[in-house]
Amino acid sequence: MNGHRITLRDEPQRVEVLVADDVVASSTATIVLEETGLPPRYYFPRDDVSMELLEATLTETVCPFKGQASYWSAGEHRDVAWAYEQPLEAVGAIAGRVCFYAERVEHRVDGVALPPPDTPWSPARRAGAADTTGS
Repeated sequence: MNGHRITLRDEPQRVEVLVADDVVASSTATIVLEETGLPPRYYFPRDDVSMELLEATLTETVCPFKGQASYWSAGEHRDVAWAYEQPLEAVGAIAGRVCFYAERVEHRVDGVALPPPDTPWSPARRAGAADTTGS
């Protein structure tokens, strides 16, 4: 796909994800994935995610640029996190790391809340939509 680009970079600042005021992920070792047409996505080492607060779902998607993803829900937030266990070689650094929709749960970088991006996966735009994923 002409013009499609993905870059990865380390994020040394503390990145946190909050679901209903509970910190579910906190790390100074995230990888930021920047992809054409999408907001930056923070991929957390699994050890920095409170996996006991997440519940695996049956949802799976395939991205032609990253591979097959599996999903987790957090409380009423369905399919809010995902991981690529065996991503494509070009993004191999995100293998097994967990990412969360910034559209659906709060993200903070160095203590500052990030505004939720407006994407097709934003809650207001998803109302009534069948596709709940977009990793």
